[in-house]
Amino acid sequence: MIEVRQLNVVSGAFRLVDVSLQLEPRESVVLMGPNGAGKTTLLEAICGLRRITAGSIHLNDRDVTLEPPAARAIGYVPQDVALFTTMSVRDNLAYGLKVRRVAEDTLNERVREVAQALRIVGLLERSPSRLSGGEARRVAIGRAIAFEPEVVLLDEPLAGLDEATRDEVCIALEAMRQATGAAVLHVTHEPRDAERLADRVLRLESGQVRHDERFVASGAAGSDRQPRLAKHPR
Repeated sequence: MIEVRQLNVVSGAFRLVDVSLQLEPRESVVLMGPNGAGKTTLLEAICGLRRITAGSIHLNDRDVTLEPPAARAIGYVPQDVALFTTMSVRDNLAYGLKVRRVAEDTLNERVREVAQALRIVGLLERSPSRLSGGEARRVAIGRAIAFEPEVVLLDEPLAGLDEATRDEVCIALEAMRQATGAAVLHVTHEPRDAERLADRVLRLESGQVRHDERFVASGAAGSDRQPRLAKHPR
């Protein structure tokens, strides 16, 4: 479980103000909001890439607010995926494991498991420059989950993808959630992505998070099936 308590971030004239949220294991939560609302800033603060000015972040009741990113059990996929272009797909998947000094046998087994789950075994020796958009997203997801994080943060995981590739990545995301049991926080501004990905929808606007009552989950959080959302009648 991850809990964000009254988080504040100040960046120039922009502010996140007293943001609080909580995700349970296996829960898939979508964070929506207009461009410039601070969605990416919030993800970066949670995973330790951006300094917060007040508040705290807790993983299973452990305060990780002051811990560096590598010490947090949080996987992060930025919108541009940010694969290491000088490394093969295999080495990208193994990166987080190497940073955490995982034994080589365990590392190789974990890379194999992740590649099988995300259907990228045939890509392991490729360079990121030879991947399609959907393949690159799946590799980035694999890199984020290979070290078995408790929480995965995804910034616009379906942005810019055609319909067939969106389906492919959605399947990969659900496979990841079921395989790891991680809580997942997705950022998007697309209602159709929320309908496909979320157990619950939050909205970030004017620096604050609110529940979005336009959506009602029709599947239980953490269930074995991908929950669908119905639009709440106005």
